[in-house]
Amino acid sequence: MNRFVIPTRVYSGADCLQRLERYRDKDVWVVCDSFLAKGGAIARLLEHLDADRVSLFSDIMPDPPIATVVAGILQLQTIRPQVVIGFGGGSAIDAAKAMVFFGRKLGLTIDRFIAIPTTSGTGSEVTSASVIGDPALGIKYPLFDDAIYPDIALLDPQLVVSVPAAVTANTGMDVLTHAVEAYVSTNASDFSDALAEKAAQLVFRYLAAACSRGDCLKTREKMHNASTLAGMAFSQAGLGVNHAIAHQLGGQLHVAHGLANALLLTEVIRFNSQDARAAKKYARLARICGLATYQSEDRAALQQLLNHIGQLKRQIGIPAALGGLGLGAEKIRQVTPAMIAAALNDSTLATNPRRATAKDIGAILNAIE
Repeated sequence: MNRFVIPTRVYSGADCLQRLERYRDKDVWVVCDSFLAKGGAIARLLEHLDADRVSLFSDIMPDPPIATVVAGILQLQTIRPQVVIGFGGGSAIDAAKAMVFFGRKLGLTIDRFIAIPTTSGTGSEVTSASVIGDPALGIKYPLFDDAIYPDIALLDPQLVVSVPAAVTANTGMDVLTHAVEAYVSTNASDFSDALAEKAAQLVFRYLAAACSRGDCLKTREKMHNASTLAGMAFSQAGLGVNHAIAHQLGGQLHVAHGLANALLLTEVIRFNSQDARAAKKYARLARICGLATYQSEDRAALQQLLNHIGQLKRQIGIPAALGGLGLGAEKIRQVTPAMIAAALNDSTLATNPRRATAKDIGAILNAIE
């Protein structure tokens, strides 16, 4: 039996922050990083709220550690706001999701939890997942629960026009990876496929332009929408070995999440295409995205998908391998056994279309070294 649930209400467009004005009479707690807390972006939120009733938790860092989540929960218990806003990239929204989830478990009453992304990548604003890090062990823990979904997501493209090209490239490839993995997932359905297909189409059409002309609001809006569509797709269908390994590249080698996914994507497609069903779906996606003709044989269409992903990565400045990041081969090899072991235990691996062994994961890592 298939199940399809998207409980988050989504509002998009340059005027969507006006939805915040209905909470002017509420106590609001905003979770963000220190950069956003000090910049002009937070002022855009305060225009629509009562600034005297807004509190900030701005200790968010990339891959939010367990200690940060605990500190946030303690502050949440002290302030007891009626509205919580996760404001920022995936790290801020993931941390806010975990704080609200555990806060509600502890009996706190939170009327509305709102996610406002400032990057176009994770899709965290519409997913039931929160990824929390353990720096001591170098491990990322993906949490999944329907209670983690934000109540509302606000997609304002004006918040992402100033995102640097390199960050836009990394987060955009995260979107594509979400779409591709959801599409071939063992839990994929007609509903998740429709979302994944549209997200992939938008990425292939608009990501390069978003990197080169970041001030184009239409382009930014398309990538922002693609991120949310892909988030909806993988929240329903699941992910796979790409993310299972990417989480370890982030935890052990501190590779940015979207970049880690980008480095792995073509190798993972090659690995998964040994599964007949996955190979057919990759070929279908290539045709739907206009990368191959509908007359192409599956093998040719699959190759076109690989070619276009490679071309897109070169166009937006994604390195071909881990070596391009300045990571020494010896360092990579030292942590490879730990990454393999953790990837095998990563919850995202469960819906990969092809069973991945330790040997398989090692081979994929070797291929991107």
